[in-house]
Amino acid sequence: MKTKRILFALAWIAAVSVGFKYASPEQLCAGFVEENDLYIPVGATAGGITQAEFNAVLDKVQEVYGPIVTSKGGTLQIRRLWSDGTVNASAMRNGRNYVINMYGGLARHARITADGFALVACHETGHHIGGTPKVAGWMGSWASNEGQADYYATLKCLRKVFTTQDNLDYVANNDIDPYLANECAQKFPGEEETALCIRTSMAGMSTALLFKDLRNEPADPLFDQPDPKQVTQTDDNHPGTQCRLDTYFQGSVCTADLATDVHESDPKRGTCTQAGGFAAGLRPRCWYKP
Repeated sequence: MKTKRILFALAWIAAVSVGFKYASPEQLCAGFVEENDLYIPVGATAGGITQAEFNAVLDKVQEVYGPIVTSKGGTLQIRRLWSDGTVNASAMRNGRNYVINMYGGLARHARITADGFALVACHETGHHIGGTPKVAGWMGSWASNEGQADYYATLKCLRKVFTTQDNLDYVANNDIDPYLANECAQKFPGEEETALCIRTSMAGMSTALLFKDLRNEPADPLFDQPDPKQVTQTDDNHPGTQCRLDTYFQGSVCTADLATDVHESDPKRGTCTQAGGFAAGLRPRCWYKP
């Protein structure tokens, strides 16, 4: 009997220790891209965006999403790590602080535009409030998985961050993929909505080209050649380059009501699903299993 009591006590201590581990003040979600050794210091001539653009993007995300996060019981904290050359971004929780870490190295990468950087900030915000599917785990998780954070970035976040006049100016001053322009025009007949669809999709192309470079892939991702892969269960990890572009594109062409928020457990709420009667704008099957 004494031996059983000792074993029970040891098991209880182990369980509590695990509980403390998972309830630690700071929990880090996986980075925007896979871990890499690339480091782009301040002053490098790699390209990317300026510090002024870096701050302007994050000012806008804070302005729009600070109150939204507050309404959900949290506080949005954007860590502006301009001097850090890390080519990544990440999300973490510290109590009720919803933290996103935005690194200067990513902003200075040649493939990153200001819009692409805004998408990264939206992706990291999406880990916090992007809804289901969540990262799987026996203890549960606060974080939307990688594919859902991508989907949320164009489905909701960039649509609120981008402004109408800037969207129209973007379309007027940039070469737009004809396939993309046609798809957006078919889904959104109004000029302003079409421009928003195009701009959010092109922000996704900026980051997709980043993935291509970091993975040393030979071919560019394309809007009209979706990833044919179909998973047998939802994948929580980073999807492939084409699959991630497909996700941004589908989020952009989803015609679900912008004012209807996503949900913590109902994948149909505020999104486009076949079960909800939508034919386009669906989460791609290359990472998502309905």
